[in-house]
Amino acid sequence: MATRPYRFLRRTLAVVCLLVAAALPANRPAASPVAADATQPTVLRMLQLNLCNSGRAGCYTGRAMTRAEEVISIEAPDLVTLNEICAGDLSALHGVFQTVHPGRTVVAAFQAAGDRPSGDDTRCRNGQRFGIGLLTHLRTPATPNTVYAGTHPTQDLADPEERAWLCVDVDGALLACTTHLSATGYRVALTQCAHLLDTILPTIGRDAGYEPTVLGGDLNLRAGHDPDVRSCTPAGHQRVDDGRLQHVTATTDITLCCRSLVPMHGTTDHPGLLVTLAIDRSRPGRPPA
Repeated sequence: MATRPYRFLRRTLAVVCLLVAAALPANRPAASPVAADATQPTVLRMLQLNLCNSGRAGCYTGRAMTRAEEVISIEAPDLVTLNEICAGDLSALHGVFQTVHPGRTVVAAFQAAGDRPSGDDTRCRNGQRFGIGLLTHLRTPATPNTVYAGTHPTQDLADPEERAWLCVDVDGALLACTTHLSATGYRVALTQCAHLLDTILPTIGRDAGYEPTVLGGDLNLRAGHDPDVRSCTPAGHQRVDDGRLQHVTATTDITLCCRSLVPMHGTTDHPGLLVTLAIDRSRPGRPPA
């Protein structure tokens, strides 16, 4: 196992990130913007999916995208975190996500996993870049917004795939993140998890201004096992999981509730993890380290 400086990228998107309270029926008016002086929590629904869609892994079925499109159409989440996808998958899911959020601007962010032998990106069997993604919906493309992304500084040298992380700054009101941690070295996964939550995300908060933060992803760690995912979760953070390897964790100013598992019907080796977030800016979050 080796540690080296991680590649930290910032990309600017011309969007203003204005989220809707997803608890409202689709035919009701949109919720108020997430704002610093909001007196009521903003309620959002978040969906975590691992689609195993590289075409190379044993869990690949070729049917995960069809099921993902169905789930997004039915559940209409406000935020989707995606693991083990090809770059083209994000484009396809963007269209479905736009359909369930008509009149909104959709932002889609992608970060490829690195490929150590080539020094390039890891590729799917179809030649597209392989990695992680994030979808959310916005009201109008008005102001610049920032995407943060990089590879973890600690990687399993037995695995040519260099695991990545990705965050989107949602209008200065929410930092939404995803990652897919090492599957070949659980101690490596624990180190990646701790560094992301204790160093990378606080660094973003210190440099760009603190925001309530939520992370969804396949961490390849379990609660109650050795190593235990709870040992890399900062004190006070909330966490829910799918009973196995997928987790959603959030700072103290976000309440996680109403967790449910969405069947993927054998199209991938993970269920969908659907969680409701209540963002309460009147509650103090964990300050940047």
